[in-house]
Amino acid sequence: MQDLGPLTPETELLGKIPIGYARKHLLLPCREAGGSVVLLSGRPGAGEAIDEVRFLLGPMRVLSAPEDTIQKMIDAAYEKIHAPEREIVEGLSGEWDLDVEATIEETRDLLESPDEAPVIKFVHSLLFRAIKERSSDIHVEPYEKELTIRNRVDGILYPMVAAPRKWHAPVVSRIKVMAGLDIAEKRLPQDGRIRIRIGGKEIDVRVSIVPTAFGERAVLRLLDRSSLVLGIEDIGLSPADLSLFERFLSRSNGIILVTGPTGSGKTTTLYGALRRLDSGTKNIITIEDPIEYQIRGIGQIQVNPKIHLTFASGLRSILRQDPDIIMVGEIRDAETAEIAIQASLTGHLVLSTLHTNDSASAVTRLVDMGIEPFLVASSLSAVIAQRLVRKLCPACRVPYTPSSAQWAKLGLHGPPAGPFHAAAGCADCMHTGYVGRAGIFEILPADDRLRGLILTRSDADGIKAFAVSRGMRTILAAGAEKVREGITSAEEVLRVTQED
Repeated sequence: MQDLGPLTPETELLGKIPIGYARKHLLLPCREAGGSVVLLSGRPGAGEAIDEVRFLLGPMRVLSAPEDTIQKMIDAAYEKIHAPEREIVEGLSGEWDLDVEATIEETRDLLESPDEAPVIKFVHSLLFRAIKERSSDIHVEPYEKELTIRNRVDGILYPMVAAPRKWHAPVVSRIKVMAGLDIAEKRLPQDGRIRIRIGGKEIDVRVSIVPTAFGERAVLRLLDRSSLVLGIEDIGLSPADLSLFERFLSRSNGIILVTGPTGSGKTTTLYGALRRLDSGTKNIITIEDPIEYQIRGIGQIQVNPKIHLTFASGLRSILRQDPDIIMVGEIRDAETAEIAIQASLTGHLVLSTLHTNDSASAVTRLVDMGIEPFLVASSLSAVIAQRLVRKLCPACRVPYTPSSAQWAKLGLHGPPAGPFHAAAGCADCMHTGYVGRAGIFEILPADDRLRGLILTRSDADGIKAFAVSRGMRTILAAGAEKVREGITSAEEVLRVTQED
């Protein structure tokens, strides 16, 4: 391989070479620091393709490069020749009559469509930018005089672009067409799914449309199909908590509940647990709404209320499939809870989620649903409550000392003993000060004394106080430990634990 030196993709020539051709033959015209144009080649034996490019663009020297390097350079170069969202919006004039095909190729690469109509380019650029910035969601929000687009990155919503109000209908209609939804229906909520490919990366997009006072609002959840499901050792558990969790997973029956608000990583934890349990010798079946990631070797069922396939009805059918391990995406009602608990009492290991703020509240929530306390006490193995905290950007975090008020809110005593770090902001983290997220956990094991409290219908405060007296580490204490380790900041922990 030759020394490449400083090379810049020649954007004026890229428009003459389709991205599909460039990727297939791994060819990219670039300009050297001295001004001469060269052709990067990442595939030996591409002589015929090189001759074709030379015929099209003119004579040029050929330099070799590693395949992965040139592939990344091709994707980055063709990204730059796409018009940014703001340029598209500002370049519009007049009203738009949306005229798009009723069907599109689901896995079409968005980088290969630079010549589409402006509204299509706008939606495609929103998707591309969101994926580039590690966004989990895109929010399309209509208001009286404008259309606002926001991205959720690491759990926080950031403004993305503001468009004229007249662009609302065409943008939402384009999203509906891509998701296979009814573009004429504007009064009822709709849900759909889009599968796209950007730079060779396949992305599943979950689409939710709901009517609001100013028009239909769309939220697009982005799921990278190439992302690996995290193992339980990667989600942020401390060594002691990991060992405890693995002990519960090694049991052949009982129910393990993961609790927390929406977006706290409960499904990621369950998927990590399933990966640990999938030894190839057990029958594992899940029922989810929706299926976020496909896991090889595990039977996954999608809830579909339209055909009366609910968590409860699906769970009944699963029990006739001779399962060893069952994962229920969420316990939403008493019927699902009762079937799940009965399954755990008849030789099945059941994993599920509940929407409660802490581990102790999950116990009382089941009783409030109408489940008999003796059934809860007999079946429960453990409750894991969790939150996600943003991790400080390692490139720009700065040392600081927490205030005495922050120190006290974290439940810590004595003078702060550092070093501690706070968010600053740089180009690597898009000036937010944070990159990625980690979990903080609270694990409530169900021992005989706790079962006694459940049987006497003790309230959540009483159960939590008992568990803490027996050594349970609360979510706040787990967050404080992450602050001490320099993983996150005190402000971030207090934000997600909602401590005032």
